Amino acid sequence: MTTTQTTSTEWRPDRLERLEHLAAELDPVRVAVICPQDAPSLIGALESQKRGLIKAVLIGDELKIRQAAEAADVDLADTRIITADTPEQAARTAVDLAISGKVGGLMKGAIKTKILMHAIISEKAMRTGRRISHVFAVDVSSYERLLFVSDAAINIRPDLSTLRDITSNAIDLTHALGIERPKVALLSASENINEDIESTIFAAAICKMADRGTISGADVDGPLAMDLAISPRAAGIKGIVSPVAGQADILIVPDLVSGNILVKDLDYLANAVTAGIVMGASVPIALTSRADTVEQRCASAALLGLVVAKNQKGQSDV
Repeated sequence: MTTTQTTSTEWRPDRLERLEHLAAELDPVRVAVICPQDAPSLIGALESQKRGLIKAVLIGDELKIRQAAEAADVDLADTRIITADTPEQAARTAVDLAISGKVGGLMKGAIKTKILMHAIISEKAMRTGRRISHVFAVDVSSYERLLFVSDAAINIRPDLSTLRDITSNAIDLTHALGIERPKVALLSASENINEDIESTIFAAAICKMADRGTISGADVDGPLAMDLAISPRAAGIKGIVSPVAGQADILIVPDLVSGNILVKDLDYLANAVTAGIVMGASVPIALTSRADTVEQRCASAALLGLVVAKNQKGQSDV
């Protein structure tokens, strides 16, 4: 990926804003926005549309959507609104639009994640051969590249097969962003296999899957402690020789709790900026948070658009 210049004299790798520029060069993806009935989610959807990232279809209580637009002083213009009386109905309608091919992706508004994901998982046509998982794209200014952390939002305590799918989904996302061969670190508390620490055993098994081609398109190593994954100095001191150690693109966490803590630590202590997307379903889902800024929501929309473009290219190549 190319580099962009910051306000300082230093050069840094592509960040979330660069991904938005890439997505804006594509045709905007038609996206169902579920329950954009508060100012943050509505403004995020409309701003993503304004920037040419998506073409929004708003689904929810029309009165509440219009009230939110009035309160936020934004113009709905000719943006399509589909009325749904309840969040459950809105989620179901969005899923139906995805199944029929009328939208290429979904975006979470002011709806509980549990309700939205239940509608998605309950529909067989939304499933693929993989488990659904979430990936955070994390822009940490002190790190030379974007970090991708998975899964910190959906799979609470993944077993080995789920961890395999989590890894493959994260690799697919980076491919869609132009990272041809990402470096994947399976995180644990140690770089040594310890039968009392399950995550070290799972990490070793995932690496063997990569060796055998079950997981492809990336360099995969683990178990690795966090310092060994991101710090060349730590890797050098401990004598870890690996194409991944010290320069990971993707961090695969052992479980949701550790991933959630990691991302929020980076967010609040390292001033990171994050965007997020759900992979592994028949269409990508921008799973925004209530605390997300407009910029973060637009970045998630950009991720969605780039994944859709990659999927469409893959289908045309078959």
